[in-house]
Amino acid sequence: MEATKIQLSEKETPRQWYNIQADLPFELPPVIHPGTGKPIGPDDLAPLFPMALILQEVSRERYIDIPEPVQEIYRLYRPTPLYRARRLEKALDTPAHIYYKYEGVSPPGSHKPNTAIAQAFYNKEEGAKRLSTETGAGQWGSALAFACNLFGLECQVFMVKVSYNQKPYRRVLMETWGAEVIPSPSPRTKAGRDVLAQDPNSPGSLGIAISEAVEAAVTTPGSKYSLGSVLNHVLMHQTVVGLEAKRQLEMAGDYPDVVVGCIGGGSNFSGFALPFVRDKIVEGKKTRIIAVEPTASPSLTKGLYTYDFGDTARTTPLIKMYTLGHTFIPAPIHAGGLRYHGMAPIVCALYDHGIIEAVALPQVPVFEAAVRFARAEGIVPAPESAHAVKVVIDEALRCRESGERKVLAFNLSGHGFFDLAAYEEYFAGKLQNYEYPEEKVKEALQALPQLAL
Repeated sequence: MEATKIQLSEKETPRQWYNIQADLPFELPPVIHPGTGKPIGPDDLAPLFPMALILQEVSRERYIDIPEPVQEIYRLYRPTPLYRARRLEKALDTPAHIYYKYEGVSPPGSHKPNTAIAQAFYNKEEGAKRLSTETGAGQWGSALAFACNLFGLECQVFMVKVSYNQKPYRRVLMETWGAEVIPSPSPRTKAGRDVLAQDPNSPGSLGIAISEAVEAAVTTPGSKYSLGSVLNHVLMHQTVVGLEAKRQLEMAGDYPDVVVGCIGGGSNFSGFALPFVRDKIVEGKKTRIIAVEPTASPSLTKGLYTYDFGDTARTTPLIKMYTLGHTFIPAPIHAGGLRYHGMAPIVCALYDHGIIEAVALPQVPVFEAAVRFARAEGIVPAPESAHAVKVVIDEALRCRESGERKVLAFNLSGHGFFDLAAYEEYFAGKLQNYEYPEEKVKEALQALPQLAL
């Protein structure tokens, strides 16, 4: 039998990140300064980010070298394995070939260290002493705590309050690596106090947590802000996932007909999919590339493609993206990493131009698919990654009906070992499906900034 696990050697780990901006067949809309209404420049971002990351954000260079100190830490867990899901194929009785890239082997248990390590390195190089950030389910906060610990940086994490309460062991993991973890909204910042004044029982949101982290960064000497998704440089750092997967699929003698990833801010989906998007744009490949989001936070499928703030307190630059409005407060679904009102500009532009597809799923069938996957393959997926699992299973079942032998590939971006309370609720029949109401979307969009562009 052909190999089930396709593993690269350490020498085959990518030495460069891939920058999709070099191959996009269109211009990305500019990022706008909310005060002037004009495109922002490097100086506008300097209070938040080191210059090396700002330059990567706007770079059109196709490949950017990964610094050796970053590569050295990558070697703790990279290259990650690609698996042929033969047991799942058999359980589904499908002729499809199913492959998954497993990023749960990193020390924090997800794909997030791919950019956390890089960001910590560049901030340390430019003299930062502390990084502040937000986190939803805790995957990103864990990764940044891990990276800051390795580079001797302090780490402050504002964790969305509903996730802080749902996932206590994520908090413990961050604290083990030396991070300070604060439930958001908090009384520690003006942004947090303003939210609590309106709703003392606010469950929080990524938009609110971003506001707090940004405020903490700009008001503390020696501190910078770090973001785990959305921005161009973050997506680029994650492309090590897709670059490895392409090589591994070549070794297996397959190329995907369908590529799938979940989306909240866009880093997991983009890191896996962008190298395949490149093939679609440059080489004319016909691959279907599907982004999966929750019905409780349906940015692409129900949002408006327009300029909006990345945070609730309106402290960030204006980004053109599919948005549910920066005042959006999501339902407390367990896929905390997908509860965001906006989306990465690159992902939004690709969707707007019809290069990628998007679908929204409720959480109960997502967990049903996750359990089906775990019982076949042994790995318990994170709730976020389980969204991709559900779409792949559905595609595989369609192949069973049609008799087509398609190649399906997805990013299993993290394990669900810290999410077992969510699985417990699923088994107890307590999980609910949340459909974000159309009237709530319209209400949130009323607060969009007005720009004369």
